[in-house]
Amino acid sequence: MTASPADASGRVLITGAAGGLGRALVDAFLEAGYRVAAGWHVTPFAQPAAPVGDRLHALPLDVTRTDSVEAAVASVHALWGGVDVLVNNAGSTVDKALWELPPEHWDVLLDTNLKGAFRCSRACVAGMVERGWGHLIHLTSHAGLRGGRGQAGYAAAKAGLIGLTHSLAAELGPSGVQVNAVLPGVLPTRMTEGLREPVLTGLRESNVLGRFGEVAEVARFVVVLAGMRHVSGQVFALDGRPLRPW
Repeated sequence: MTASPADASGRVLITGAAGGLGRALVDAFLEAGYRVAAGWHVTPFAQPAAPVGDRLHALPLDVTRTDSVEAAVASVHALWGGVDVLVNNAGSTVDKALWELPPEHWDVLLDTNLKGAFRCSRACVAGMVERGWGHLIHLTSHAGLRGGRGQAGYAAAKAGLIGLTHSLAAELGPSGVQVNAVLPGVLPTRMTEGLREPVLTGLRESNVLGRFGEVAEVARFVVVLAGMRHVSGQVFALDGRPLRPW
């Protein structure tokens, strides 16, 4: 029987699993009964304190390298027979004005945030199509919709990820594969800890609720989204900042 997202046997691969949001995603999917492959790079993945048996598989995964991605996906296939849900969470940012941004930093931003999601999706999707079900979930950003000062490379990559979401949803829908994107908003993670207080204050004031989200809140939403069988091609914003058209 093919696993569905509501089954305890569901198999999820999460990239960037050692970071703040990544770790919360791992914990939330484990709590929901999934088997979780936690891909990490640079920062090793720390095993949870509570025992989870054989439902957690931590593995090295560098999304900027095709060989690393293919090896990781092959490892999950060998262990559990496939990937039902892919959460493209790995990302990086370098905030610099365009004239200060070295071309190699621009390349890293696109390679990690956009091409990394492409590589992982491409490696997982064949098995999903064969089974007639699967779910790709891309973690993107408000910067992909509205841009941001000093974020030309990051915003371009995240905007590309939104375009990738819409295109893959159209391509893969007839095969039963869902594709959605989530804008998690400003979260207390390593990627935001360098923001200056005036910037944080401005972001907080632009939020109608006057607060930022927590990684656990975003992770719970992603788990719920993974279990919805009728939703595809959507971009979900998870904070209180009003969305604006392009």
